[in-house]
Amino acid sequence: MESLARALSLRANKEYEQSSQVLQELAKRDPGDAIIRYHCAWSLDILGLEAEAVPHYEAAIGLGLPDEEAKGAYLGLGSTYRTIGKYAQAIRALEAGLEKFPGDRALVVFRAMAHYNLGQHDLAMESLLKVITETSNDREIQSYARAIEFYSDKLDIVFTEK
Repeated sequence: MESLARALSLRANKEYEQSSQVLQELAKRDPGDAIIRYHCAWSLDILGLEAEAVPHYEAAIGLGLPDEEAKGAYLGLGSTYRTIGKYAQAIRALEAGLEKFPGDRALVVFRAMAHYNLGQHDLAMESLLKVITETSNDREIQSYARAIEFYSDKLDIVFTEK
């Protein structure tokens, strides 16, 4: 009997196709196992089979996952939707993840990419500028952090003298 541990070991050793085969077999045998469905989705993503990964991510989220895996599933689903051109669905998935994990900056960055794809450059830039000021240890960035944050949602405003 194939096991999840074996599949994860294969993936860790970059034996992606074998890992995916094991995970898909496990998912067929036990479609109600959220962890298996999550790892199955992840393995399909690695192989460039994003459209096949979507139902596994959705099932894993719907079945309920521990927090660490849930974060990965929301990010994986949102990123996968984005890579297959389903930008609005990507934003919905990433925002659902942010509702559950509001401090997760990876979700914010991937949502910014989807905003960019939808032509919402202002929202993408605002998010990214805030992440930069919150996470950068660069001395020059930090010396202007207040200004960067202030202007992050005002990029199209022209300030004129009074």
